[in-house]
Amino acid sequence: MGCAITMAVPDTIERWFHSRDWRIRQHQAAMLEADDAGQHALLTADTGAGKTLAGFLPTLAAFTPERLGGEAPPDGLHTLYVSPLKALATDVKRNLLVPVEELGLPIRIETRSGDTPSDRKKRQRSRPPHVLLTTPESLSLLISYPEAAEMFAGLRRVVIDELHAFATGKRGDLLMLALARLQALAPGLRRSGLSATVADVESYRGWLAPWGDLDGVTHVVGEAGASPEIEILLPDGERVPWGGHAATWAILQIFEEIRRNRTTLVFTNTRFLAEYIFQKLWDANDDVLPIGIHHGSLSVEARRKVEGAMARGELRALVATASLDLGVDWGDIDCVIQMGAPKGSSRLLQRIGRANHRLDQPSRALLVPGNRFEFLEAQAALDAVEEGVRDGEDFRPGGLDVLAQHVMACACAGPFQEDALLSEIRSTLAYAWVDEIVWRRVLGFAENGGYALRAYDRFKRITREDGGWWRLTHPEHAARHRLNAGIILDGEMLTVRFRNGRSLGRVEERFAASLSPGDTFQFAGLSLEVEALREVELIVRAAKKSAMIPSYGGARMPLTTHLADRVRGLLIDRAGWARFPDDVREWLEVQDWRSEMPGPGELLVESFPHEGREYTVFYTFEGWNANQSLGMLITRRMEERGLGPLGFVANDYSLAVWGLKPVDDPAALLSPDILAHEFTEWVTNSHLLRRAFREVAVIAGLVERQQPGKRKTGKQVTFSTDLIYDVLRKYEPDHVLIEAAWQDARTRMTDVGRLAGVLERAERETRHVRLERVSPLAVPVLVTIGRERMPAGAADDDILVEAESLVSLAMTPE
Repeated sequence: MGCAITMAVPDTIERWFHSRDWRIRQHQAAMLEADDAGQHALLTADTGAGKTLAGFLPTLAAFTPERLGGEAPPDGLHTLYVSPLKALATDVKRNLLVPVEELGLPIRIETRSGDTPSDRKKRQRSRPPHVLLTTPESLSLLISYPEAAEMFAGLRRVVIDELHAFATGKRGDLLMLALARLQALAPGLRRSGLSATVADVESYRGWLAPWGDLDGVTHVVGEAGASPEIEILLPDGERVPWGGHAATWAILQIFEEIRRNRTTLVFTNTRFLAEYIFQKLWDANDDVLPIGIHHGSLSVEARRKVEGAMARGELRALVATASLDLGVDWGDIDCVIQMGAPKGSSRLLQRIGRANHRLDQPSRALLVPGNRFEFLEAQAALDAVEEGVRDGEDFRPGGLDVLAQHVMACACAGPFQEDALLSEIRSTLAYAWVDEIVWRRVLGFAENGGYALRAYDRFKRITREDGGWWRLTHPEHAARHRLNAGIILDGEMLTVRFRNGRSLGRVEERFAASLSPGDTFQFAGLSLEVEALREVELIVRAAKKSAMIPSYGGARMPLTTHLADRVRGLLIDRAGWARFPDDVREWLEVQDWRSEMPGPGELLVESFPHEGREYTVFYTFEGWNANQSLGMLITRRMEERGLGPLGFVANDYSLAVWGLKPVDDPAALLSPDILAHEFTEWVTNSHLLRRAFREVAVIAGLVERQQPGKRKTGKQVTFSTDLIYDVLRKYEPDHVLIEAAWQDARTRMTDVGRLAGVLERAERETRHVRLERVSPLAVPVLVTIGRERMPAGAADDDILVEAESLVSLAMTPE
């Protein structure tokens, strides 16, 4: 605990608040008190509560006449602000300059990112501003310069905004390591974390605290704001759709909402859907209202143009993706519309907080479900928000590839002592597990690339001297590191083509990497068989049998475990069905009559014949990624057991598999050893592990994307990493980056943690129901068969036709 005397809010700041008819909120004053007491602080407060100002209040106070006491303002860097987005840092600078200028405080504020001119970056290292706004990647680059020790020696504070957005991923690992380095350079440094949607406060306190010292982190809870006003939009005189995701049935109703409001923000879950909804709204825009679009695939110039138009109040509506989840501070948005299911209560809160962006005014939001399961998910998210329950991703051990990058950053700044650096690293939550053996492996990798690569001079980047001191082998490695350091990697698209050269289009590499030679999949209206995956091309031929594996377009947000549990709870809360629309209630009642409901803690499996095939549906509720991976594994096991699998299809809620023979014992297909046998075989024989290796090799600096004056193409990077991967698999299979690649393949690429959850429930209690025909609950997943690759919306129309025939079978009670 700190022992400094707590001081009051300076009169200069009090008067400024009063001049704007504001009051200093309790949580803002509490952040100043925590800083005065020498404490780190975690502020959790609703959007619009003035979190950013609360985070900076100790900095503003330090430069007031009352705190300076007649002394000149301190030179050098006082406060570092870290945000997940460059645009957010720019917006914060604009908002922070207002009180600084109106208070007349002697504070210089600058931003630093990849867009900052090189001459300004150089000047910042020797003559830094008082406040520097940056990102995790730019901070990591800063600590790689020899000037870092002097630049950060006087640093008093680090403010980390929207820390929930990156704390649990590799960007969080990188930032945590950078914070440990800063704490060593400036032992009195105090950390402040800000978030509106932290679920597990204790874990985030542990993330923020050096050495996991929770007592050193004060948790400041923001004042409660007005409760959000959330409604679920339902079709006018129509039924809630059985399948689909685009919710195009609501376009005219949404346009009426846009017409009623000054500004409406329309969120979608994928970039493709953003483009599709934008086009549909424009088609309905007879009034020619100004409507914009914003997502990560647009150019920086296009995004900045739209952001500027929004800030000036020139747009009536903006269609956006997660690129605006952490949104810039626009106070004049009347309504937020969420197209499709929100996938998590915290994400929903983050998005609806864009409306009004003021604590004392309710945020207004509409949820637009694309199908019946999405209606249940929307209801579950709405209930969670009303109860104040948050969700989010769990923390996991830090990545070895990120650690290797950090080691090089430290070496670039100057010689480091191995025991001292290990102590720094182990002070972080993500890397507290690193022991001497792991540490030696990481150092050995940075030293010469590892046993199998040590003969090559280009991998010899650092060398050990007496006393455990390490230094660069040549100054050029510093320049190469700074050109290539970073965590965010662009996803590749692979060309699908026949051996004769005819191209069929492109698929995401994530999907292509899951395929092995001999696998069949549906694409461009054809059943295709995989022959080979070569660098950036997927070589195929016409399949002799129907495609087994569905193909998908667009990244998918995962359904949180918390929300999945709530949806299962709604399914068995029969008394609560009365509040649902008539058609949704009837759907559940007929399911309950004809079969069973999938409840928490168990796995419901249904089997039934349909059109000459035997179908089995697993109601996992573990998200599309886990279900897709499970489908790959189960069909392999079915093939081994002579069940003649013909294909599978997955959504967030269930997995449907069909074949020539019925599945009489689904529990046998789900035995835990599937993760030891089929999973290992699948990951090894497909390109999943190879793809994961490419990413960790780039992050760890083994393969360089950028060279002076030129940048390697994706094909060149893939060629380089494939060569090294093959060498390591043959001669050093326990290489530290092979281990890092396996960790990524298990977690990010296949969601093996949630797969294990399915297997645990299956082992505990599998309820297998054999039916004579399709069940009502199976309809939403079955209607998507053969339409996974079709554009969302175009597929929705076909799904409506397909659903009619399935519904007549499923909804007949007898």
